[in-house]
Amino acid sequence: MAVKTMQDLFVHTLGDIYYAENQILKALPKMVEKAQSEELKEAFQQHLEETREQVQRLEKVFAIVKQPVKGERCDAIEGIIKEAESLIQEIEDDEVRDAGMLAAAQAVEHYEISRYGTLIAWAEELEMDDAIDLLEQTLDEEKNADRLLTEIAEGDVNEDAM
Repeated sequence: MAVKTMQDLFVHTLGDIYYAENQILKALPKMVEKAQSEELKEAFQQHLEETREQVQRLEKVFAIVKQPVKGERCDAIEGIIKEAESLIQEIEDDEVRDAGMLAAAQAVEHYEISRYGTLIAWAEELEMDDAIDLLEQTLDEEKNADRLLTEIAEGDVNEDAM
């Protein structure tokens, strides 16, 4: 897609996060399966369900901007997920693996928070009020997921890994 205007940039970035969310949908079940901490497993499972809803919201935003639903390949999320998959395979100790997966999940959350924040700012400038509401709902979920992961890390996961 040729990016010439802020509207084009918005749609391009929307496609980027749509692609990212779909990659996350593929990665999360593996993390649910490998997590040994019940609290971490539950957090990953909960976020898997939220991510499904977030993808649907993004599809609504594409409709609002009258663009076809299309993902834009996202090297950043691919790198973060690849790193997480490597950790899952390489780390033999269950508790250390949990700490590594948790850290990788937070890297994903931080990427998503950045993207959604940017999209909201641009949607405000472009006066896309309907899109803003949908994007803000997802941003709030991403921030909550990050907070939950921090609580889990500071609770038992990091300590158990030591």
